[in-house]
Amino acid sequence: MADTDRNPWRRFLALPNESRTKTLAMAFLVSAACALMVSGATVLLRPIQAANRAAEEQARIESLVRGVPGMADLLEQSGGSLSTVVIALEDGRAAEDVTAATLDATLADTQNWTTLEQGADLAGLGQRPDYAQIFLLRQGEAISLVLLPMTGQGYGGRIDAILAIEGDMNTVAGIAITQHSETPGLGGRIEDPSWQASFPGTQLHDDAGNLRFATARGEASGIHQVDGITGATRTTRGISNMVNFWLGPDGYGPLLRAIERDEF
Repeated sequence: MADTDRNPWRRFLALPNESRTKTLAMAFLVSAACALMVSGATVLLRPIQAANRAAEEQARIESLVRGVPGMADLLEQSGGSLSTVVIALEDGRAAEDVTAATLDATLADTQNWTTLEQGADLAGLGQRPDYAQIFLLRQGEAISLVLLPMTGQGYGGRIDAILAIEGDMNTVAGIAITQHSETPGLGGRIEDPSWQASFPGTQLHDDAGNLRFATARGEASGIHQVDGITGATRTTRGISNMVNFWLGPDGYGPLLRAIERDEF
């Protein structure tokens, strides 16, 4: 009996079930155990979740490419897959020390982000990653299609998209909106195939090489425009700003120039 009295755990269990101390302590212990299990499950499931997100993104990319006229046959001829590469945005070259497998860890380091000056931050990002993963489709040695992930700010928040550009680095082949928070029935129509159908064939630059992409107020009236969405001016303006930023000097501009010079 004396040994039992000296054991704190046994003394605790011996308390009446109606004891407030015992009730609060047991509630705390159960909560702590549940928290530990949830944390453990999160750690264990994180790689699976990352793999699922990567698979979903790849499926969207494949769907986008297959929707481009003539690209489905080209995919079949090339084995139905795209090549991917991580580029350093500053010079548009393939990154030497960063791969698709290490990209997330690299971007977790704040030193691998560049703060954007207000006048240059068309997409409303605040800062831009120094590295990005892109996707290429080649026909022989020539690049026939490049897929560029983009991020910008719409009316409701962040918009993520993938823009497909043909091998001339000037003709839009298509767009896929992969994530957005826009208002259903208004800005949310950016995910509708009927609106996205206005992108293919759009010319990004004029004859002088100036970036001219824009969203119209209504239907597109020129080769550099895509349709606007009635009642969603801020959303479509966000799309225009996003594309113009990412195709400019602080985005994929150096990459596009390198591809045009057959240096990629």
